[in-house]
Amino acid sequence: MSWFPFLPCSPTQLISAMRNPTLSTILNIPLFLIFLLLLPFASPAPRISLTSHSFLSVEDDSDILTSQNKSFACGFYQVGTNAFIFSIWFSNMKNRTVVWTANRDHPVNGHGSRVTMRKDGSVVLTDYDGTVIWSTDTNSDRAQAQLLDNGNLVVMDLDRKILWQSFDHPTDTLLPNQIFNQNSMLVSAAANRSLSSGHYKFYFQSDNVLKLIYDTPAFVSIYWPDPGQVAWPWNHDRSTYNSSRSAGLDDMGQFMSTDNLAFKASDFGPGIRRRLTLDYDGNLRLYSLNESTEMWSISWVALSSICSVHSLCGRNGICVYKPTPQCTCPPGFEVNDPSDWSKGCKRKYSINCDKSHDEVEFFELPLTDFWGSDFNYTRSLSFGACRNICKADCSCEAFVYKEDTTDCYQKIELHNGKSLPNTDGGTFLKFPTSVDTSKLSSSLQGRKLGCNVTEVDIGKDIRRKSIGEKNWAYFYWFISAFFVIELLFVIFGWWFMFRTEKQSAPMEEGYKAMSTQFRRFTYKELKTATRNFQEEVGRGGSGAVYKGVLDDERVAAVKKLEDVIQGEEEFHAELSLIGRIYHMNLVRMWGFCSERSHRLLVSEFVENGSLDKVLFYGNGSASILRWSERFKIAVGVAKGLAYLHHECLEWVIHCDIKPENILLGRDFEPKIADFGLAKLLNRGGSGRNLSRIQGTRGYIAPEWASSLPITGKVDVYSYGVVLLELVKGVRVSQWKIGRGEEVEMVLRGSLGLLKENLESGHDSWIGDIVDSRLDGQFNSKQVLMMVAIAVQCLEEERSKRPSMESIVQMLLLSDDKLNSRAASFQ
Repeated sequence: MSWFPFLPCSPTQLISAMRNPTLSTILNIPLFLIFLLLLPFASPAPRISLTSHSFLSVEDDSDILTSQNKSFACGFYQVGTNAFIFSIWFSNMKNRTVVWTANRDHPVNGHGSRVTMRKDGSVVLTDYDGTVIWSTDTNSDRAQAQLLDNGNLVVMDLDRKILWQSFDHPTDTLLPNQIFNQNSMLVSAAANRSLSSGHYKFYFQSDNVLKLIYDTPAFVSIYWPDPGQVAWPWNHDRSTYNSSRSAGLDDMGQFMSTDNLAFKASDFGPGIRRRLTLDYDGNLRLYSLNESTEMWSISWVALSSICSVHSLCGRNGICVYKPTPQCTCPPGFEVNDPSDWSKGCKRKYSINCDKSHDEVEFFELPLTDFWGSDFNYTRSLSFGACRNICKADCSCEAFVYKEDTTDCYQKIELHNGKSLPNTDGGTFLKFPTSVDTSKLSSSLQGRKLGCNVTEVDIGKDIRRKSIGEKNWAYFYWFISAFFVIELLFVIFGWWFMFRTEKQSAPMEEGYKAMSTQFRRFTYKELKTATRNFQEEVGRGGSGAVYKGVLDDERVAAVKKLEDVIQGEEEFHAELSLIGRIYHMNLVRMWGFCSERSHRLLVSEFVENGSLDKVLFYGNGSASILRWSERFKIAVGVAKGLAYLHHECLEWVIHCDIKPENILLGRDFEPKIADFGLAKLLNRGGSGRNLSRIQGTRGYIAPEWASSLPITGKVDVYSYGVVLLELVKGVRVSQWKIGRGEEVEMVLRGSLGLLKENLESGHDSWIGDIVDSRLDGQFNSKQVLMMVAIAVQCLEEERSKRPSMESIVQMLLLSDDKLNSRAASFQ
């Protein structure tokens, strides 16, 4: 329909005709003049809704939707010369601030593109050629699209039921009263500040904690909460046990989340327009709008130091302060792309692995650290020993040595580099001896974060030594004197050691680790500790276990592994990862041995042995596990598995949960053993891809027999069997329902009876299933809870089984209710 009754066509058609005049247009020149006079008044008023067959055109920048309070607008936003995205932004401002985008990674043409409300009730974005770029995929007669006062674009039916809303699909911004849940994710804009998707993400991870993550196909790294701190996220008062995963920002400027994350805007109070945005630089910031100046101010920030953001300067790059944050390359490296520092730096000098490891040297970067990518971590190690490890391993790019703790970190890649005055220790880069490190350039290409490319003085930025600077003369004299004194102490200590111990067994790698935690042992050390492997305390599918006493008088369990598939370096890397796993319900790994064909694990010795010996073979009342101890074991094993499945930086599936792999410590506190071995043992898999059945008959989940991918639900199934064995006090293979039945059939039959009993609503059957040796001394409510959980765990369809995290919650919740009920009667 024409906008004016006296015009035979639309204004758009008239403008096109004026660009390509014909005889008919020349004859209608008066009509054109009238149109041109009325054109300033002909722009349509902003609309508050889209109804069936109506559309927004990219060619008219005034063709937009607005909220009734005029706070927000929705329409086409230009991101390039001829590129547009369909977005929502704050209106009544000089500069539009976009808060949501439908097609951030697929801009459309500036001619012919439309957003249309179709007859079927869906809102569709089409490009110039009619290609559908984005759609709400809604289906309802006579639906309409409307932009609400809170910035939420919704599609509603006649009953005003919301069929689709932009609040369910955030991009990089969260608005007040917008619910953020387990399906939500904020993704930053790209590093070039375009509105396309970047690599920084904010979402609830599987452990129910909100985290900031740098995520690319080649590299994934969590950087908030700080993963470098011990016992995170609990040291940030965060909780992992609320699986509802919900968060939101209110009108007052307060953010609250189910993981206990809570913060307030510095200008906390009503009447202020706010937004929580994951910015292009990876930092999460809360902004408040000053209505008088129309400027945004930061009222809260996740990371006060921007250099704490991971991969901000790319691989090998270093984030420094001068005094503003800048990116730079280390000496001997050069930037890949000066216009995009996220691409990082590359080496100028390559290291030839075919040559002797003696043909390398190290260049020190004081007060500099590269977080993560450690293929080896050793505590309480001398500097020389740390250097020798990296020197002997060609895959080692550098090592970080922290003098106060004498911790040694071997780097297989250099990511997340930063140089700060309070950074502990320094990084030592590996170079071939052919490179004269004293002549490395003292200034390299760099740029301020968010600014143009500039030259950065590497000597000042990363505190590198610079020969000839007079200001450092006194410092060098002090360092020289310090090293002379240290050398005297080393010589004295060496003399003392040789005096007290005439012969010392040489280490295979030329050092002896002084660590009392995770370390590498020699085969000779372990042979001596176990008295030539004399006292065998257990044996399983992965090998025999021997009791031993280490040279520091700690009692240890030494396991000889059989059928190890990894080579030396891969085995070392896998064990270094396992060595960093720590939980009170997991057996603590102390170290390993890898010499020629020998592969051994060294762990803490758990005094009360394995659960099967105490539960199944206990003789006399003193040896029988009391019910309180059984319930404690059930809870502890669940916590340990929940940690492996949801809280480790690397996902760990046990694959062989059974009483033999559950050890009992003091006060019968359970500790899971043999975790992580599924990757190390040759059981038909390729290390990481588990293909052949693993585990023990009676505890194996049904999906092992199919071609389904193996997930943590196989451990859930095995845990269900262990729960029933804790209740009955009898191994599952000894249950009897019919003669000659396979153990799997016996288990299926028992589950059928248990389901019937649970559905009956009666509890008279409980006494018949509980271990008769307890003489009725048990908590029937806890028995009922454990049986109900076991039945869920043993579902053949794995999607119906609960997660270990939810099992912990159910057990703790039932225990708390019982305790509170008991307290009310006291």
